[in-house]
Order: sequence, then C-alpha cells, then structure tokens
Amino acid sequence: MAALLLVSAPVAISADESVLLKPKITQRFATQKATQVLTNWHYKNTKLNDHLSAMVLDQYLEMLDPNRSYFLQGDINVFERHRHSFDDALRHTELAPAFEIFNLYVERVKERINYARQTLDREFDFTVDELYRFDRSEASWSLSEVELNEIWRKRVKNDYLRLRLAGKEEAEIRKMLRERYDNLERRIIELNEDDVFQFFMNAVTQAIEPHTSYLSARSSDNFEISMKLSLEGIGALLDRQTEYTSIARIVPGGPAALDGRLKEDDRVIGVGQGESGKLVDVIGWRLDDVVDLIRGPKGTVVRLEILPEDAGPDGPSEIINLVRNEVKLEEQAAQKQIIEVPRGDEVVKIGIIELPVFYLDFQGRATNKPDYRSSTRDVHRLINEMKEEGVSGIVIDLRNNGGGSLLEATTLTGLFIEQGPVVQVRTTRGKVSLERDDDPDMVWDGPMAVLVNRYSASASEIFAAAIQDYGRGIIIGEPTFGKGTVQNLIDLDDFTPADSARMGQLKLTVAQFFRVNGGSTQNKGVIPDIVFPFAGEAADWGESSLENALPWTEIEATEYQPVDDLSNLFAVVDTRYQNRMKADAEFNYLLTDIEEYNDSADRVTVSLLESKRRQEIDEAKDKRQKRAEERAVRRGEPVPEPVDDIDDDLAGEESEDEEAAAKDDFDLLLNEAARILADVIELKTNLPLFAQELKALKLMPPGHDKDTME
Repeated sequence: MAALLLVSAPVAISADESVLLKPKITQRFATQKATQVLTNWHYKNTKLNDHLSAMVLDQYLEMLDPNRSYFLQGDINVFERHRHSFDDALRHTELAPAFEIFNLYVERVKERINYARQTLDREFDFTVDELYRFDRSEASWSLSEVELNEIWRKRVKNDYLRLRLAGKEEAEIRKMLRERYDNLERRIIELNEDDVFQFFMNAVTQAIEPHTSYLSARSSDNFEISMKLSLEGIGALLDRQTEYTSIARIVPGGPAALDGRLKEDDRVIGVGQGESGKLVDVIGWRLDDVVDLIRGPKGTVVRLEILPEDAGPDGPSEIINLVRNEVKLEEQAAQKQIIEVPRGDEVVKIGIIELPVFYLDFQGRATNKPDYRSSTRDVHRLINEMKEEGVSGIVIDLRNNGGGSLLEATTLTGLFIEQGPVVQVRTTRGKVSLERDDDPDMVWDGPMAVLVNRYSASASEIFAAAIQDYGRGIIIGEPTFGKGTVQNLIDLDDFTPADSARMGQLKLTVAQFFRVNGGSTQNKGVIPDIVFPFAGEAADWGESSLENALPWTEIEATEYQPVDDLSNLFAVVDTRYQNRMKADAEFNYLLTDIEEYNDSADRVTVSLLESKRRQEIDEAKDKRQKRAEERAVRRGEPVPEPVDDIDDDLAGEESEDEEAAAKDDFDLLLNEAARILADVIELKTNLPLFAQELKALKLMPPGHDKDTME
C-alpha cells in the first residue's frame, strides 16, 4: 500500500480550453463507416467487445508514448476507466475519450521539453559511472514527477555526450540540443484534429491486425505517391521508432539504392537542403513532416545525417548527400549476372537473376500493348540470354523483394514448372480459390535456387514456397518475413456526397495465402532448405514479431505433382556449405558480428561515463582497422594506414578499402548461393559421388536400401 502513495495524481491541464483539440463532426461519420467496414469485411472475425476495447487502449498508449517517457502512472490509472468502454465509444462514434488522452499527452510532452531545457542549462559530470536506459518500452511507468525528471536528466546528458563524442564544442552542443527540443515542441503544437483521429483509428486497426490501417486524406495522398511506378525523391520508405525516423525499406532503383550507403533500420537525425544547407535536427519530428523535408524536386540535393542501425545512441553519425530523382522502372526491373564457380580445372557458370519486385504494367497488359513490361517477361528474356551464355544453373535472388503482383508470382513460377496450381487464396467468407499456371512450357528445366532473406515477403514467399513444394529447386538464405495476407484499399469518401470533406481510406486485410501443400506463408514465412547465419531470432522480425498478427494455419492441400524429393541431396549440400563456411575468413567475420549483435541485442542501457564510451569507440575502430589489414593481405594489396583522427572515425567516414570490404560482405551470401547450386549440379551429375557422401552421413538416396548402398 505504501507504494501507492508515490503515485502522483494527473496534473490538471493548464492550457486554455480554446486550444484543446476536439473531434470534428466529419470524424464521427468516418468512425461510423470505418467501424462498419472493419466489423463486416475484415478477414479476421472482428467484434466490438471489451477485449478489443482493452487492446485499443494499449495500442493507443503505445503509439503516443512508446518509450514510456511522458505519461505518469497516475495518468495511466485515470485512463483505465476507458479500458472496457472504447467498444461502446466506437459504436456511438464518441471520440471524446481519445481526444482527452491526446490533450494530456500534449501537455506532458510540453512539461518534459521545459524540463529538458532547464537541464541543458546545468553542467554535466561525465566522470560519474551511471547508466541511461534508452529503451523503456518494457519499463514501468514513472510513479512520480521526480522519477520522470531523473529519467530525463539522463536523457539530456546522453544527448549531450553523444554530440561531445562526435567532436562538437560545448556552445554548439547546447545550441543544437535547444533547437532539437524547440523542434519537438513545435511539432507537438502543430498536431491537429486529423492527427489525433488518425492516431486513434490506427490504434483501433492495429488492435485488430497489423496490416490493417487507417490513412487520413494527407496520408492517402502520400500512399498513392509511394505506389506509383515513378517516384521523385530518394527512394526510401520511412518509419517512426520512438523519437527516431528510421529507414523501413530502400526502394530498388532509387537514388538511395544506387548510392548504396543508406541501409534499412538506419535512423535519420538531420536533414539539409542542397550541398551546404543547414542540417535541421529531426529527432522527435512527425513522420510525415520528415518525409516532406526529404522529398523534393528531381535533380536537387538533400543531405541526410544518419545514425547507422548498428550504432549506439552516441553515434557515430554520418552525412549522406543524395540527388533526388525518379525511381525508374528500368532500374527496378530484373537484372542478370553470371558467377563462375571453380570446380577442379573447370568452372561452372551460375546465372543470377536479381528481382527487386514483382512488377507488371497492368494497363499495358489490359490493352494488349505488345511491349508491356512485366517481371515474368523480363526473366523469360534473361533466361534465354543466359542459356546462350552456357549457364548450368540459375539463382533467383529475391532478397529484399517485398512482393508486388500476385499474377506475376504465379506466371513467374510457371517458367520453372510444367503446369499446375501455384497458390491458394482464402477469402473473408472462407471461399478458397486457386491461382494456377496453365502454360505447359518450361523456360528453364535445369537446376535452380531461390535466395531469400527476412525482407522477402508476400509474392516472394508465394514463389519460393511453390518452388519448394514442387521440389523444383533449393531455397537458400534466411527465413522469410511471413506476410501471407492480402489487403484492399477502401475509400471512405465513397460513402459520402462528392462535396463532403475527405475522410481518408482503410487498408483492409481481406484474404490469406496458402501454399499448395496446405500450409500458410503467414507468420512462419518460408524456411530455407539451406539456412544462412542471421542475427537475432527468427521470431524477432517479420510477421511473427508483430502484435495481433494472424497465426499460422493450414487448409487441405490442393492436387499437385511434385517434381522430386531433394531432401537427401540438400543434406549433403548443407554439409559441404557448413565445412566451407568454417574455413572462410569473411564468413567468420559475419559469424563474429552476429555473435556480438546477439550478445548485445537485449541491451537497453548505455553508460554515461565518457571514458567508457570512448573506449567502446576505439575498440570498434581497431576492429575495423584489423579487418581492413587482413583483407588487404589476402588480396595482396597494400595495407591501409590507420585512421588516427577520432573526429573522422566518429563521423563514420570509411576508407576505400572498408567500402570495398562492405561490398564484399554484401556479395558474400550471393557468391555462396552460387557455390551451393554448383554443388547441387555436381552431385546430380555424379551419382557415385553423391552416394559416397550420403553414406558418410549415414543417409540413403530415395528408393535405395542398405543392400543397394553396399
């Protein structure tokens, strides 16, 4: 009971009532229509009840204060009165509770900003060994304002130390942080009724299922821009994580992809216009405002200050200049290359087809345009070209391919099988339909592999699953994302008169994919036959990590004819790959990095002791230098000079050798996939060798017994 005395009561909002945000009439109408759509048309059987209401409250608080840095426990206690009433509020289009919570959130953010400013005026002692908890997503809510002040004292101190470690002078640090806090306050003040409504409606949709969302009129416009084949900008999709805007995906063919320095999960902490424009600190900014700042006319330069995904809160950061441009379809199209794998005195030519997205010119196809573009057409052409070049096997590289056209996933599969079903689709009403390849022609009937990673999703998973189920090829890489659902856009404006205010759209999950063997790609994704090492646990990313994701399930298998059972072959190939990996220096670098990442994956604190932070920076720098020297020796190249300037190191600058090494790391897995497919080819054409290696593993070829093995 004593603990209860420490819980502060919610402070009354001191702002003038006239500035409090209130719901609009049009939003009540939008709530009514959205609720009808969600409860009648969603793939998941959705009911307005106390269970959903409780999840809505949790999602709403998670969206507003994901790092538990603003609300007090006393506030949460007050909000609890809404835990089992949001379902009734949705039924009666009563939005006042959502706006009440949001208005207090705004007040709490202002209080924290004022405290941060006051803290910034004090002196910091960086010889004190204390920890700052930068990830509070699983922490308890602060019981008192005194406790929250202590959290923010350390937060401001860490902000200061990070810039200090990056070589900034004291006056510059204080100026930069004041601007950061001022920007955060300005952004919170600029939030309007539409923002509140979007936050709340997305709390509702996310409480149902993670791929269902509400898009305001402004967000709908941005979504339509992002779906066009030609985009002007840097070619990256952004997301907001805590106070940071992060890179969710690099769009193939865009300026960021062609430049190569910007990576998924990097955090954007500053944006500048032109070659020398002032960098604007965007920590704490709204996502759409950061997008607006980065987006701009074709041919202009935007400068991004990036905190790399693997860097701690203190950096080092780096500056990346990008020229805004259109993301051209040609650069997103399938590309080919050939990797020559040594085998004794000969080489095995392995054709590589990189497919960034399953694309289709729908209008061109509908109008029978003779030269309309599609991924299937382009891959067909590339296969014919590689046949003429004498390839023995083909790898389809679907890493980072987030999906695209379902029709293309089906027709592309048809290039590698005679004919048959490719994927089953079950609708909201439970009706199951088949997407089939009815073309009996096979463009490539030889050995093949599909290379995937954790970002291979949707249509990529349909293709990989079909190749695996038919026994047509070997799947290599990481377990895939696990997105096995279909979404449609529902325009709420269709329910209103033409001259009414715009109400936005719902992106609604309406169906689920199932493999031909009856299993779903949902949640579990596609598990490769040969699994490459990866950081973290498979459950930590993709669909399985998303709250309220639909579970894996299965239906009856459809009738299909597998080509082969390759399991024993894969067992031998996997053994060869494992042995090769142990002897490969670059693979050992990768394994070391993965081990270090896993060891620190659960780390939620950072030291505020300057000497310790500098030691960590020096150790990381020494590690990079040692690898650069080892690579140079292996290549017979001059050993690179160490980088002595700590400012350069903290700024994230890399030598040409390090940049080349980074590219080698990126190509490492593709080259190994080619070697694995070369192993498949060798074993399929040398059956005595295959039998010998199977015997060593105490396995047997299909259709053989021990006597025939002898």
